[in-house]
Amino acid sequence: MSFEIKGWCPGALRPMQSGDGLILRIRPPNGRLLPAQVRAIAEVSARLGNGLIDLTQRAHLQLRGLDAQGHALAIATLGGLGLLDDSPAAEARRNVLLNPFAAPGGPAWRLAAELSRRLAAGDAPDLPGKFGFAVDLAPPLLAEAPADIRLIPRDLGWTVHPDGADWHLAGADPVAEALALARWFITRNGTRRGRMRDLAARAPRPPGARPGPPPQAGPRPQPGALPQGRLLGFAFGQITAAQLAAIAAPLRLTPWRMLLIEGGAEAGARILGAIEAPGDPLLRSHACTGAPGCPQARGTTRDLARALAPLAPGSLHVSGCAKGCAQPAACDLTLVATAPGRYDLIRRGRAGDPPCRRDLDPAALTNLIRQQSADDASL
Repeated sequence: MSFEIKGWCPGALRPMQSGDGLILRIRPPNGRLLPAQVRAIAEVSARLGNGLIDLTQRAHLQLRGLDAQGHALAIATLGGLGLLDDSPAAEARRNVLLNPFAAPGGPAWRLAAELSRRLAAGDAPDLPGKFGFAVDLAPPLLAEAPADIRLIPRDLGWTVHPDGADWHLAGADPVAEALALARWFITRNGTRRGRMRDLAARAPRPPGARPGPPPQAGPRPQPGALPQGRLLGFAFGQITAAQLAAIAAPLRLTPWRMLLIEGGAEAGARILGAIEAPGDPLLRSHACTGAPGCPQARGTTRDLARALAPLAPGSLHVSGCAKGCAQPAACDLTLVATAPGRYDLIRRGRAGDPPCRRDLDPAALTNLIRQQSADDASL
């Protein structure tokens, strides 16, 4: 199955064309939005887009369904909200994911802000479009989130980890160490491979590297009341403009396609359609936009994923094509659309892996998944 790998993510200043119009991605500083920004983004989505907003695994917001005129008007609004970079290049480099539970003004918050500032500067390393950084807390929660360089607090300082490597850097200035590691990636021709994980496993270690295992993620947070506020999930990471407009408190974006609404438990109680129950099967189900919203998708995705989620005994991914954008990692069951109403099935793998069953319709898939629940060997 053929598909196009673009190698870059959309931005606000450089949107991406999709099947339902332009995709405009907003990268809020440190992943936090104030109530006035939330209301304005919801209004832009409803008035200039199609009213659908994606929550990405990089803790960004994507507004869908804009046309060229709507994009220009949206940029004017976002610029007044402090949500734009100076250039598309600066925007693309400022790809910093902060642990959403970091205290505003705390050490991790300040470090992420300084790293973002340095990446947006003109002398920052010229990194690939999907290259990213994660600033975590202890114990770490972002080890499975997409990032090429991870900054983890340890003792009284920080360690800087290339993704997937069994070594790290530890210096007095973690931002400088992270940028030095990014430049090492470039000098070692890492841009040809695209991601740090592919390079760090094979290339000679840089000076100052210390042995140590990569960070391991703790349990994924679940919806509910937390000391920082209320965590709410949204099926397949999509929220409507109306749902967003109902949030009257500061919010933080997360890489788990959930929103952290700051304040008391009542802060998220009025968001109709949000997932509030821990263990909801939709929380372990992934689905991209699918057809017709994505021009590369061979079939629809989310209606099928919603129907199968309660039946699937583990994680589920329904992908419109073999690229697997919604979930790059392996799932217990992955379904890949091959034509309208037809899907290949992959067990414990990714969308691009060889399928164990081909050309199944939704009824056959439903029967197979029900059978697996009774007998895991049936697939």
